[in-house]
Amino acid sequence: MNGKTGRYVTTTVAGESVQAFVPDALPPELPEGALDELRAPLQAAEAALAKLSLAGEMIPSLDWFIYAFVRKEALLSSEIEGTQATLVDVFSFEHAEQAGSSSVDDLEEVVNYVAAMNYALEQLHSKRGLPLSIRLLNRCHRRLMQGIRGAHKQPGRIRRSQNWIGGTRPGNAAFVPPPPQQVNDLLGDLERYIHSDDDLPPLLRIAAAHVQLETIHPYLDGNGRVGRMLIALLLEHWQLLASPLLYLSVYLKDRQADYYRHLERIRNEGSWQAWFDFFLAGVQAVATDATDRARLLHRQVSDDRRTLLASQGVTVSAMQLFENLPNHPVVTMPGVTRLLDVTKPTDGKAIDVLMDAGILFELGERRRDRLYSYRPYLDLLQ
Repeated sequence: MNGKTGRYVTTTVAGESVQAFVPDALPPELPEGALDELRAPLQAAEAALAKLSLAGEMIPSLDWFIYAFVRKEALLSSEIEGTQATLVDVFSFEHAEQAGSSSVDDLEEVVNYVAAMNYALEQLHSKRGLPLSIRLLNRCHRRLMQGIRGAHKQPGRIRRSQNWIGGTRPGNAAFVPPPPQQVNDLLGDLERYIHSDDDLPPLLRIAAAHVQLETIHPYLDGNGRVGRMLIALLLEHWQLLASPLLYLSVYLKDRQADYYRHLERIRNEGSWQAWFDFFLAGVQAVATDATDRARLLHRQVSDDRRTLLASQGVTVSAMQLFENLPNHPVVTMPGVTRLLDVTKPTDGKAIDVLMDAGILFELGERRRDRLYSYRPYLDLLQ
């Protein structure tokens, strides 16, 4: 049986015959005139990306924003898979090993996503690192699934058994991906596509590659997170952004039902154009928001720096602590001691100065290991 962008094959799982979908190799086939109809949304998305790239170049401390945006993406991408955590708790867990109101399991999933994303970026930016490849995605998957729920589902390894999406068994599933014996060949085709020439504009190629990986569903768990990570990596690979500042999880999370409906329509109706429209609208919206947010965060830091410099009792250690806050927006007193390499009275004084200036705020009411947050910065980020 054929779909519009692949074929259904009969496979047997636990004695039950099911129809598994095997996608055609990319590039997708588009009807005549489709690219002309996509020209306006494509130009709008590319213009929004150009503005975001320019904003990144104009920000003095780009690492601050990459640090923050990667963690926000990790949180939102994990939320799509069912985790319940807050951004403040993510920072608290990273810097003080305190979970706040979130569960440790949920926070570990988010932190693993950060580690996987950072690993991928390090590899791509290193002359000796791995190129964008299935091998790299496998290594990211291993970091993503290490030590968390699903860690028993072969982290870093392509699946060797049939999986399915929705339902209690393959027979009543919403979607059954390709049989395991076909997955390696399909992934090889996808990797060749990523490194081959194509007449499609890069943004459309990214949208198509994401769908292909989601359809192949090569892992027993964590496919969605790896698929969303691939979008961010391809934006750099095809030089649409010089820095990892755009992540679509917030858009996909808010429109999750529409997203799944587009995937189904591609498989069964060949509706690539509708998916491309949806994807481009997301790129434009998220890039515009990221540009505005980056400017607001930079302005907040600049305004707070001026406030601190003008405040009474400001010290060198207080200024040093402030300059570290965007990369450590939640701190403890022992953490400040290590960060600044100062004595306990000095770190306490630095915290007091920043609290008096309305920059640091105490989180909760702990007697020991008190947490302090850069609340104005975090409020804008969230």
